[in-house]
Amino acid sequence: MGSSSSKNGSNGTPVDSSDAPTSRKSKGSPTGKGGVSKQVSDTPVEVAVCKVDDMKDGEMREVAVGSGKALLIREHGEFSAIGHKCSHYGAPLIKGVLCNGRVRCPWHGACFNSKTGDIEESPGLDSVPMFEVRVEGDDVIVCSKGKEFDSYKRIKSMSCQSPDEDNKILIIGGGAAAITCAEILRQEGFKGQLVMATKEGHVPYDRPKLSKALDTTADALALRKADFFSVYDIDVKTSMEAVSVDTMLNSVKFQNGESLVYDTLVVATGGKPRVLSIPGADLENVCLLRTPEDGNHIVNNARDKNVVIIGASFIGVEVAAYLANKASSVTVIGRSSVPYESSLGKTIGGALQKLCEEKNVKFIMNSAVSELKGEEGKLTEVVLKDGQILPADVCVAGIGVTPSTEFLKDSGVALNDWNAVVVDKTMKTNKQNIYAAGDIVEFPLSIANDAKVNIGHWQMAHAHGRTAALNILEQETEVNSVPYFWTQLFGKSLRFAGYSVGADDVIIDGNMEELKFVAYYTKGDCVVAAASMNCDPVVSQFAEFLMSGKDLLKSEIQSDPSCWKCKL
Repeated sequence: MGSSSSKNGSNGTPVDSSDAPTSRKSKGSPTGKGGVSKQVSDTPVEVAVCKVDDMKDGEMREVAVGSGKALLIREHGEFSAIGHKCSHYGAPLIKGVLCNGRVRCPWHGACFNSKTGDIEESPGLDSVPMFEVRVEGDDVIVCSKGKEFDSYKRIKSMSCQSPDEDNKILIIGGGAAAITCAEILRQEGFKGQLVMATKEGHVPYDRPKLSKALDTTADALALRKADFFSVYDIDVKTSMEAVSVDTMLNSVKFQNGESLVYDTLVVATGGKPRVLSIPGADLENVCLLRTPEDGNHIVNNARDKNVVIIGASFIGVEVAAYLANKASSVTVIGRSSVPYESSLGKTIGGALQKLCEEKNVKFIMNSAVSELKGEEGKLTEVVLKDGQILPADVCVAGIGVTPSTEFLKDSGVALNDWNAVVVDKTMKTNKQNIYAAGDIVEFPLSIANDAKVNIGHWQMAHAHGRTAALNILEQETEVNSVPYFWTQLFGKSLRFAGYSVGADDVIIDGNMEELKFVAYYTKGDCVVAAASMNCDPVVSQFAEFLMSGKDLLKSEIQSDPSCWKCKL
């Protein structure tokens, strides 16, 4: 479907409301976060940035164009130019990877079409600017209208609701999968009614930042400001928790008593934190982290106090790192021998533990909590199974998540034995008009020979939302994304690409003491994933390698850890 009703300029760059088509809801045109765009002169700028023979095929370079910069690309003998920063967190794309017609960000793996700047792989929602390029004689000339430098982000042209279209799509959820699905539907020309109902009290926000910045706010984390949804006729209903789905009547009932009908339903409710099932779990200041309010409560009560964190994986250790210089003491309790053992292995887990210990985070591993004790209803102690007692003013439980799918129990929508929604490669459930996406689904993973998996990555949730939207619009598309995640501790980032469940060995190339390494995860004779610190853009390169469908053998890595790069 086309996008004939648009509230962007012809190149998709956000325009001021005076230039936008009239809408009963228009309140100003949104930028990447929903505010009004700054305007600059439209006077064209044309700059000869290099000679034709200055760049080799497959090369990228940053070039100055008037008051800004562009990323100049030569691929298959043709030149193109797009924005030079990733629209997710502003990473320099010149340090990324050019492969098969797209540029992959070096930090978190987002991909952009090398000719159009359109985003093709998340994380993130926005595309990057596109610049006109032409060759005159030996000169490569990049042209800009000026507006391309307003922002390093570009919102693609989007349709709005038409009174002539009565089709209704209901999305339950407010995370990455939900908002991506909604935006792709509008970008691809859907003009029916589009409703997003979320149990959150806020519009969608950047959830991965919660454990890295506990004192932030929902407004600061918002992926789009409220006016964005108004402009593009996406009806976001907050504080709406689904309690049941009637697939015969095509309706969803919510906890507040309201019911909504749909023609097509997308379930993207995400996971919910596991709760502690031990005595004292209901004491004051025994906390979970799911919302900005949770994060604010934790940090406000942890300052200069004793904090115990139960769980030694991503949430738990990131919270520990954030509180390390704010709390009086921070202790992490874990069942494994080192943090991250199940996801990253003992060697890397041990190195990250050492990094945290150098910053005064204490770890008690191979242990578990038996009881929480308090006085007058407020937490005072954490008791371990070996009898050890830890003083505690705040306890944070980071012990994993479970799918938020209880409301589907009697719906007839197929769930697996641990209540994840079973979908096919198009994100469709066993019900013809119901799709599911994000942390709640079990889906076939292409790079794992279509094994049915559940992956709770922010990036993968975006991919699910995009795939669901395209298939709803009958653009036959199969989910085909390489899992990519990251964590950050004390300013140091670890990146990971691939699928390492069932891996039986890890080959380390680099220096663990300096935290400068690439780790290759192997399963039998095959390399199935890679992680790195201080070696960008290796993980993004490896993601492209996996995306290409090529195989890498364990013996090849053992002989030459860099051998695979020449195959890109």
